[in-house]
Amino acid sequence: MQQKIAGLRERNKLDKLRRIKDAASELFIRKGYDDTTTREIAVRAGVGLGTIFVYAATKRDLLFLIVNDDLQQVVEQAAAILRPDRPMLDNLLRTFQLHYRYFAQEPALSRLALREMSFYATGTEAKRFLKTRERLVALITEVVRIAIDRQAISSTESPSLIAQVIFSIYNVEIRRWLSSDELNLRRGLNALRRQLKLLMSGLSPREP
Repeated sequence: MQQKIAGLRERNKLDKLRRIKDAASELFIRKGYDDTTTREIAVRAGVGLGTIFVYAATKRDLLFLIVNDDLQQVVEQAAAILRPDRPMLDNLLRTFQLHYRYFAQEPALSRLALREMSFYATGTEAKRFLKTRERLVALITEVVRIAIDRQAISSTESPSLIAQVIFSIYNVEIRRWLSSDELNLRRGLNALRRQLKLLMSGLSPREP
């Protein structure tokens, strides 16, 4: 009996969470992040305002409550498709393509998330978001390390620093792509490819 009650409570909890996420997503897209209040989200979700704060301490936490699970899943998918025998650029573009596809599903919400994540360090969902971002950088670092071990690239800098530079390029480029009127995936990835190839080839003059 107690197990049945516990199961019912868990289902109710998950249902409330789903309604809160759906309501926040709908209002953020329709009204905009800045013009939406947590009270409006509570009313739309059919829960009390206090219930909102059980799941998210701030409106920014609510925004990342919507995307954190998805972002974590995208990084896990990227890790699953990493192949040591592939060229470095191929591994990187396959990883970033998954992110481009995800962010393109709800561009308005993605723009908000990318805007707010720049200085996101506090809040209930912050640790989850930062952990996922660190996992992505670690994955990029592994791609770089594999390329160095295979002597496909050479650098006196550490793989982690190279990965940070690659992540920075992606971070800027995904924002530039999402700001365009037409989200052409091939065009966006081609622009990213050119920048990554530039990084990999360098700017040093070639010997005659």
